[in-house]
Amino acid sequence: MSDNNPIQFRPRGAAAQISTAQSSAPQSSAQSPHGAPPQRTPLQVGFNRQELNAILNVYGRKVADGEWRDYAMDFGREAASFAVFRRTSEVPLYRIEKCPKLQRKQGAYAVVNASGLILKRGHDLARVLQVFDKGVKLVT
Repeated sequence: MSDNNPIQFRPRGAAAQISTAQSSAPQSSAQSPHGAPPQRTPLQVGFNRQELNAILNVYGRKVADGEWRDYAMDFGREAASFAVFRRTSEVPLYRIEKCPKLQRKQGAYAVVNASGLILKRGHDLARVLQVFDKGVKLVT
């Protein structure tokens, strides 16, 4: 076995011989025809630091106001979700979702209420989170 050949592992009980054609065949590269590495789908979608900072700023304001008390994060293969709770034992009041598959169409970010209604969707997280900012009302 030379330094160029990769180590091949076999499960126990497998045939002890490896065909010489298989072991001497050149290994194909995992690159696309243009020389760029292939794009792999991520195992998990998550929020980056700037996105999480923006979400936690809104969350901190609402906790200080006494409206929200708990949160949960869910990172899946298709989407990431930040759920907000009034109490720990209840269903989430709102979910802030990031779905990269919708990035070019409707926008990757969405705010969904407890009944499943999408309150706001868009490409910019800061604009989507403005749904939680209440406007000033004039009292006469």
